[in-house]
Amino acid sequence: MSASYEEATEGKVYTVSGNDWTELVSTLSGQQDEQLVINMGPQHPSTHGVLRLILNLDGETVTEARTAIGYLHTGIEKTAEYRTWTQGVTLVTRMDYLSPIFNETAYCMAVEKLLGITEQIPERAQALRVLTMELTRISSHMVAIGTFGMELGATTPFLFGTREREMVLDLMEYITGLRMNMAYVRPGGVSVDLPAGAVDKIGEFLKIMPKRIKDLRKLLDANPVYLARTKDVAYLDLTGCMALGITGPMLKAAGLPWDLRKSQPYCGYETYDFEVPVERSADVYGRYLVRVAEMEESLKLVEQALDRLGGPLKGQRVMVDDKKIGWPSQLALGPDGYGNSPDHIAHIMGGSMEALIHHFKLVTEGFRVPAGQAYASVEGPRGELGAHVVSDGGTRPYRVHFRDPSFTNLQAVPATCEGGMVADVISAVASIDPVMGGVDR
Repeated sequence: MSASYEEATEGKVYTVSGNDWTELVSTLSGQQDEQLVINMGPQHPSTHGVLRLILNLDGETVTEARTAIGYLHTGIEKTAEYRTWTQGVTLVTRMDYLSPIFNETAYCMAVEKLLGITEQIPERAQALRVLTMELTRISSHMVAIGTFGMELGATTPFLFGTREREMVLDLMEYITGLRMNMAYVRPGGVSVDLPAGAVDKIGEFLKIMPKRIKDLRKLLDANPVYLARTKDVAYLDLTGCMALGITGPMLKAAGLPWDLRKSQPYCGYETYDFEVPVERSADVYGRYLVRVAEMEESLKLVEQALDRLGGPLKGQRVMVDDKKIGWPSQLALGPDGYGNSPDHIAHIMGGSMEALIHHFKLVTEGFRVPAGQAYASVEGPRGELGAHVVSDGGTRPYRVHFRDPSFTNLQAVPATCEGGMVADVISAVASIDPVMGGVDR
């Protein structure tokens, strides 16, 4: 067997079939440099999902880094064209699966803009959106930090992050009925009000979580091994972030306090008291610090939202008054803990034939949305998450397209990886925290 080569766009490509090491060495002896092209992924523990990286290496130095996406494509945006506006929530919640409430809220805010009912959304519904979004932000950041620690060889941060995330998911299940992909936010408000006992459960969470975040800080903030793997690694300054359209913790770690909750408030965020965490190191460590600080600020927001829900907003409705838009939100469980209670069914079925027909048409056919297009965005855990929806005046979207921050932020892979060591690629990608469900959609 002999070693042979052929010319390709990358240069000379060598074919080695075994038992020919001596011949290969003699063939390569005249080469001035040696480039190695390797695949990292798409199934690799440190690519945060099915992300494929094509790396050109000179020794252990990355000379070129390219991303290949599409392995998790689900066709959600196209499928939405064949569902009603409300059914679309069930689809979009599955995109960035670590922050489903944010997908739902951005989509519903865009639909509400087209309907012209943005100002009619009940305050209680807005407070519930803030509450669930901030809980989800904590959950998402716990995954980001926990998996990052594991990728660098530390299992304890992952165990801590998973444990804390479970607490959030238990709360989400209690509030919405599902741990993930809840379809809780609907055009016009939210699907159901807080169940009995939810305020107390969230209150207990608020007592426990500050210490848990401090414990995570104790593990990582001053850990010499962690600092060596994160400080001055994957540097991307503010100019680079602006050129690439980077948002979220990466942008805040470069020194710009750009947060849509402050700069373009929605859901009443302008009435809440919180800070936008900022670092100036523009490296992996700065992005970690921003995420931890964001969790601490989210706890403040959850507490404020809870105070409102248990105080001045108590007893208010959670769905817009317009019965031609709002799905029934005053649902009640049956005695077996499942389905609707007989009283609620009697209320729908025993009113009038017209009421029953209207309920049937609202659920099966959906409501009509005036022709036009609208864009709405929220500050997700990874940055600006926006929904652009187009209506032709029917009961289904004409087009739905999302600006997912993971997709945009992945442009930073070459800028943060090239020139560094191959081991630092893991840190760089983890600091971007891409979720491939949102990238591929």
